[in-house]
Amino acid sequence: MLFPERVESLRTKHENLDREVRMESRRPMPDTTTLTRLKMEKLRVKEEMDRLARA
Repeated sequence: MLFPERVESLRTKHENLDREVRMESRRPMPDTTTLTRLKMEKLRVKEEMDRLARA
């Protein structure tokens, strides 16, 4: 995958994960395991975007 396409793909994934975190958080009884998994994945994606920005 080309660099700009990869960055855009990561940006989209990060936005989708953010949306999932918000939806799970709004549930009457949020699943903390799911929230933790989503937040960790969101952080991993953000770190990869940051790494690519520095390259």
